[in-house]
Amino acid sequence: QVQLVESGGGLVQAGGSLNLSCAASGRTFSEYTLGWFRLAPGKERDFVGTITWNLYTYYKESVKGRFTISRDNAQNTVYLQMNSLKPEDTAVYYCAAGSRAWSSLHLPATYNSWGRGTQVTVSS
Repeated sequence: QVQLVESGGGLVQAGGSLNLSCAASGRTFSEYTLGWFRLAPGKERDFVGTITWNLYTYYKESVKGRFTISRDNAQNTVYLQMNSLKPEDTAVYYCAAGSRAWSSLHLPATYNSWGRGTQVTVSS
């Protein structure tokens, strides 16, 4: 397993941008599929997007064209660039890792390592 630490959250106005980072420990980072999820008050954990170990990306429909996931294997870091933010994007954002995961990428059970999350608040 890897240890994950998210950063970059904060308060932003609607239409603004944030770039979240997730730093991972471990020597096999490049073998992991890395997903982003979010949890809003009163709601279930929600899949945002993922980048696989072989660089395939997959997003929740409502964030396509606004959010971009990338990774830097040399820095053991995955990023979530969020543009055109909306109040409904307000949540705690978590990154998660699954070793060579390639199916059911939208399901939390696919991932076996989780960070503690970073708060994103979008004001209207």
